[in-house]
This record gives sequence, structure tokens and C-alpha cells, in this order.
Amino acid sequence: MMKTSGTCAACGGKFSKAAMRQHLGSCSKRPANAETSLHILVEGNPPSVFWMHLAAQPSAKLVDLDRFLRAIWLECCGHLSAFKIADVSYSSGGDMPGRKMSVPLRNVLRPGLRFGYEYDFGSTTALKLQVVGTCAGTTGDGPPIRLRARNSPPPLACDCGKPATQLCTECGGAGRGWLCAGCAAEHACGEELLLPVVNSPRVGVCGYTG
Repeated sequence: MMKTSGTCAACGGKFSKAAMRQHLGSCSKRPANAETSLHILVEGNPPSVFWMHLAAQPSAKLVDLDRFLRAIWLECCGHLSAFKIADVSYSSGGDMPGRKMSVPLRNVLRPGLRFGYEYDFGSTTALKLQVVGTCAGTTGDGPPIRLRARNSPPPLACDCGKPATQLCTECGGAGRGWLCAGCAAEHACGEELLLPVVNSPRVGVCGYTG
């Protein structure tokens, strides 16, 4: 799998995926005198080049985490979603089985816990999450979920060698279809099948444009 790096939201420093977790624990710009939050690592599932580190207030609810994930990585058409935590499902609504997402994080999450999440049960984007520990978060009047670090856009290339800006959804199923602007204009499948290349595990799926 391609090696990735990311940017610390506090100091702007760039670190590899492996080094980012250690950096976040010692970053000189991390919040001080703040409430203790849950440090959550989010990754594509199966493991991918897309990842984030979050600080989540224990009083925040699963629905807050769901809204954050949708806003930064997933939302395209208002699809349903669900968390799977310790064999219990927490759904976003509709007629889906399981409990609702109104439960506070402190009631279901703890350091060391691994859990899953899915958005859209037709063209599903699956994520894996881990509570890697605790960290300084935001005060009670701050955002319930805060971005600590995120992967940099992966260097995806067109067959011609230039950076890819579009993905053909027809060719993408075969692991091809990454296109630069010039090749996209001449691509045989047609413009209506192209989606922009975005920094998200939902790139090229459904109608997601970032």
C-alpha cells in the first residue's frame, strides 16, 4: 500500500501516518487547559491512504460523530449510516435495526476500543475507527468533534503520468480510470461518468464530489 503523510491541524507540521500519532501527543501547539477528549483514529476499511485523527468530547453523541464524518468525508445523497460497537448497531434512522445514535460517546467508547462505521447501504463506504487514548480537546462550548490531523491528498496519477483530477466511474471498478484534465476531455466513456478526485475514501462512489 502507498505510504502517506498528513498535516497536524494545530501546528501545520507534516508527518508520516506512522509518526503522526506520536507527534500529536507532544505537539507544542496542542490545546492547553482544555477538557479531556477521546482521541479517535479513523481510516478507510479495508486500510487505505485516507485517515484522520479526531478529538471528541465524551459528552458528544454518536450522531455528532456521524455528522462530522459525513461533512468531511462522505455526504452525497443523504444516505443512511450506522456504527457497529461491541456487536451493537447504532443507526441514523429510518427502518434500520439497532439503537439510535443519541447515546453519548462516554457510554459506549473507551480507550483501546475498535469499532466500525458504514455510510450508504447501496454503494457502501466502510470505515474503521479506534479510540487510541485521550487528549486535550475543546472546552464545553467548543465543537464536540475536532480535527487533529488528516492525510494529505494521495499522489494519484493518470496513465500519462500527470496528476489525476477525474475518475471514470465505469473504469474505476476495474482499478483504472484515473485521468488528468487533458485525458478526461478525450475519455471514451463520456463526461457524465466522471467524478472529481477528492481526498476521501468515497472518491468515485455514487455522486460524491467532496
